[in-house]
Amino acid sequence: QVQLVESGGGLVQAGGSLSVSCAASGRIFSIDAMGWYRQAPGKQRDLVASITKGGSTNYADSVKGRFTISRDNVKNTVYLQMNSLKPEDTAVYYCYADILLQISYNRMEYWGKGTLVTVSS
Repeated sequence: QVQLVESGGGLVQAGGSLSVSCAASGRIFSIDAMGWYRQAPGKQRDLVASITKGGSTNYADSVKGRFTISRDNVKNTVYLQMNSLKPEDTAVYYCYADILLQISYNRMEYWGKGTLVTVSS
């Protein structure tokens, strides 16, 4: 029904920048919140940033001032620009979207498969 496909990520040195994006496709009527979580090895999945349809944003304290979330409501895509990266930012980054489906008008949360971000010291 719906797919979220992430792109970007990779390896970067500490202090560098990287961006990831996530495009939603399928039977989408509308998308409310979109955002990013991350999961480091051996740790739980934590919220990184979220953004509402209207553009209101929320960030984890650990990334405030360094990461910027944005979205394109026409392309159903959410972006995460990551600056001043630190080794502790190393994790698999997962996007999610709160989607109202066509036809059924059911609201469901969808997740991407994740993209690895590795920050070397």
